[in-house]
Amino acid sequence: MKRAIDVGLFDELADPRVAARLAARAEERGWDGFFVWDHIAYRAPVRAVADPWVALAAVACATSRVRIGALVTPLSRRRVHKVARETATLDLLSSGRLIFGAGLGSARNGELEPFGEVTDPRERARLLDHGLDALARYWAGEFEPVPVQRPRPPVWVAGQWPNRRPVRRALRWDGLFTIGLPGPEALAELAAEIRDARPGGDGPFDLITELPPDTDLGPWERAGLTWAVTFFGPQPTEAGVRAVIDAGPG
Repeated sequence: MKRAIDVGLFDELADPRVAARLAARAEERGWDGFFVWDHIAYRAPVRAVADPWVALAAVACATSRVRIGALVTPLSRRRVHKVARETATLDLLSSGRLIFGAGLGSARNGELEPFGEVTDPRERARLLDHGLDALARYWAGEFEPVPVQRPRPPVWVAGQWPNRRPVRRALRWDGLFTIGLPGPEALAELAAEIRDARPGGDGPFDLITELPPDTDLGPWERAGLTWAVTFFGPQPTEAGVRAVIDAGPG
């Protein structure tokens, strides 16, 4: 099981230099990944919000080993051709370390209606599926340069427990980023469903979830978790994140 840090680029962490420092420290301490949230705006009390792709470019330049990416990007509010350019460039800049996380996104953070974005969840789901297919085409060679990773960067699809539509969507890709799991028993249930749906294996498939610091990870690993992502809520501080990083991935 791999361990990663996942931070919202809010307020104190809205400076990409802070994210780069934390990512470099995580790499030094033996963590496997450094991920950031992808938001245009966020609900109070958050005020300052950084762009994830600019911040990830800084992270890529400050590190050489950890996997990086945004968890997760709501493709319904993005121009997919622009995302294709950003992600291919970032995969090149990081020498093939990008993981692309995608989902519907949330309608409760004030980043849809004020900007004229789609709010209907069914339409957002349709746009997500269309966007992922389009990304795969761009990465396959419709755009150049292509990503370093071939045939493409891994794609993790987010899903809120206990919804099963995101699980079916994720089966077409490389991993399921589960949100809101009540415990490792629920993860084991999902792992069994995924094994049944992929009897031939059909390549590696990751199970990812976010857990607070100091979680006992043993039951989660036994349930099938392949990535444990440590998150800090919507108000992370540099000192707080650094303390968890320095404690090591265990």
